[in-house]
Amino acid sequence: MTNLDPHPTASVLGPGQPCTDIEVLEPRPVPLGGLRAMTVYRTLPQRQRSLVGAWCFLDHYGPDDVSATGGMQVPRHPHTGLATVSWLFTGRIDHLDSGGNAASVSPGELNLMIAGRGITHQEFSTPETTSLHGVQLWYALPEETRHSENHFAHYAPEPVIGEGVTARVFIGELLGSASPVRTRTPDLLGAELLIDPGATIGLEVRPDFEHAVLAEDADVAVNGVRAPHRCLAYAPVGSDALEITAGRAGARVILLGGVPLGEQIVMWWNFIGRTHDEIVEYRRRYQAEMGFEAMHPDDAGKPAIFGRFPPGQPGPLPAPPMPTSRLRPRRQPTGKDPRHH
Repeated sequence: MTNLDPHPTASVLGPGQPCTDIEVLEPRPVPLGGLRAMTVYRTLPQRQRSLVGAWCFLDHYGPDDVSATGGMQVPRHPHTGLATVSWLFTGRIDHLDSGGNAASVSPGELNLMIAGRGITHQEFSTPETTSLHGVQLWYALPEETRHSENHFAHYAPEPVIGEGVTARVFIGELLGSASPVRTRTPDLLGAELLIDPGATIGLEVRPDFEHAVLAEDADVAVNGVRAPHRCLAYAPVGSDALEITAGRAGARVILLGGVPLGEQIVMWWNFIGRTHDEIVEYRRRYQAEMGFEAMHPDDAGKPAIFGRFPPGQPGPLPAPPMPTSRLRPRRQPTGKDPRHH
C-alpha cells in the first residue's frame, strides 16, 4: 500500500473551485440474458449523453445472488472499435477470447480487452461465486487505433491510502498513482475510491478532462450536488477540482475521466464504427464467420476478423437483426465551461 501525504478531508486540493454544473444521469435496468436474467443498471450510453471522454458504456450490477439468477453467463460474442474493462467488488469471472487469452478477474483487479479491428470473447462467473458485484465499462478507440490488432491486459493496482480515502487507479493517473496499462486511447482515467464515513475528499483533476462519478453503493454528493445510489454525476471540462462527500456509512465510487473523444461514433449491439454501413458489414461478417449466415459476395477473399476459438466452448451468440432505419452517429452535447460560472 502507498500512503499519501495527509490532506484535510474538507478542502479541495489545488487552486480551483469545484464545478457546480453537475449533470446527474439516472440508470435504466437491463436484463442480461436468460430466463433468470441478472439485472444490470446502465448509465452510459443514454439519450442525453453518450460519452464521458472516450468512455461510452457503463453497466453496474449486483450484489447479485448467483443462486437465483445464474450470475454472468455471456457466451462468445463480438466487439469492434472499442475496449472492455471488467472491475469487480465481489465474485470472480472467467474470460476467454479469440486472441488466445484466458484469464480470471477478481475484486481489485483489471481485465482490459482491446478489440481493435475485431475480437470475440466470453465471460462466465465461476462456479464458486455466490455473489457477483461489479462494473463493465467500454471506451471507444480513436480513428488512429480502432483498426489495430486486438490486445489483452491484466493489472492489480496497489491501493493508495489518503486522508479519508483509499484509491485503486486501474487506468490513468490520480493521487500520485499511475497505471502502467496502455489503452490506445489518449488521456483516460478509471479509479475506484473508498471514502470514509462522513468524509469529504478533494481531488485535483485535469481541467481538460470530462469526469463522471458513479455512486456505486450509496448516495454521495459531487461538488455539492446529490447523486443517488447507482446514478452517474457528470462534470464537464474546465474544472480542476472535484469534491466528493460520503454519507454516514461511507461510500464507494467509480471515477471516470478523459479528454473528449472529438469523434462521432456509431454504436450498435457490440460494435462501434463510424457509419451505418460499417456496422452492417461488421454484423454480416460476424454472422458468416460464426456460421449463422452464408458469406456475402462482397466479403469473399477478406481475412477473418473475429478469430478462432478453443473447441468445447458454448456456442456463440447470434447478432440481432439490424434496425429498419439507418443508424445515426452519436452526438455529444456541448458542456458549459464551469470556469465561467
